[in-house]
Formats: sequence, C-alpha cells, structure tokens
Amino acid sequence: MSKTKVDSTGIDLTDNFAFTGTVTGTPGLSLADQFRLTSDFTGDANPITSNLERVDTTGQGTIGTMTNSSGTFSFPATGIYYVSFTLSIYVNSSNSRMDFRIKSTTDNSSYNDAATGQVHGHSDGDLAYMTSSIDTLIDVTNTSNDKVQFRVNNLHDSNTVLSNTNSNVTYMTFIRLGDT
Repeated sequence: MSKTKVDSTGIDLTDNFAFTGTVTGTPGLSLADQFRLTSDFTGDANPITSNLERVDTTGQGTIGTMTNSSGTFSFPATGIYYVSFTLSIYVNSSNSRMDFRIKSTTDNSSYNDAATGQVHGHSDGDLAYMTSSIDTLIDVTNTSNDKVQFRVNNLHDSNTVLSNTNSNVTYMTFIRLGDT
C-alpha cells in the first residue's frame, strides 16, 4: 500500500503531471567567446585596438558572438559576464614592469578600471617570458552603453606583448553566466 504525499495546497504529490506550457529563457550558457592578439607589439596600447581575432584554431569553439570594434567590446545581451585578460610578455631589460587592465563603461564613454594587474620582471641579461591573468564580473544592463576594453601600459618600451595567430598567448575570454 503506497502512501499519498500531499503538499500544503492539498495536491497529491505522487500523481503524474503533464507539462503543457512553454519554456522561456536560454538554458545553459548563451555566450562563451575568446579573442586573441595576432601580432606582437611594444609600447602602450590604450586600448589594444588592432590585430585581434576570434579564436579559430581547429578544436577551439565559441558560443554566441561578442562584437569588437577597434578594441571596444560590446555584449550581445544583458546579463552577468565573466571577463578575463591573459597577458604574455617578453622582458628585455634589467628591471621592467608592465600594467594591464580591463576597463569598463556603463555610459559608452567614461572607462574605469574593472580589474588591474602588473607583471614585474628582471632579465639579468637573459631572456624572461612572463604570463599573468586578471578577471572580473561585468553586469550588463544596457547593451548600447555597457562595454569593455583591454589596456597595456608598458613602462619600459623594450618589453614586448606576445601573440600567436594559432594559439592563445595574449587573449580575452567572455562568458555569460546568467541573467542580471
């Protein structure tokens, strides 16, 4: 003999129910996109405006599409986004420092630091290669105004930001986590 479970409204919870409605919203992730630097550079980039491509090597994939216009990245939909920036550099001086930042705006004009990082190096006459990452969460409530840029402030002009057109060396990652 089975027992009947009844909730507080008197509905028998052991019954089977048929769903006749419509599911709305986007199940799972709706955006996972990456861009990478395709050409090395030295000096400042505020923001990095050129030589950026969406990842396209065999085996890599994306979901959805971020829009890049001269280094300003626009989001395709509102929501909470995970944004990261991985920087790889070559240090060619005895004492070097490089700042890098994720900049964000909510008015399509004034950019503020959303995440900052520094890479310090001392090559001692030898080659020195370094990689570091920063990340942040961006709350996109207006796709026309909420945007991000990526900045590199190279305090020693002999440092080189490294790139590769076939693999991620210096790159940006965007993942939409959910609704805002």
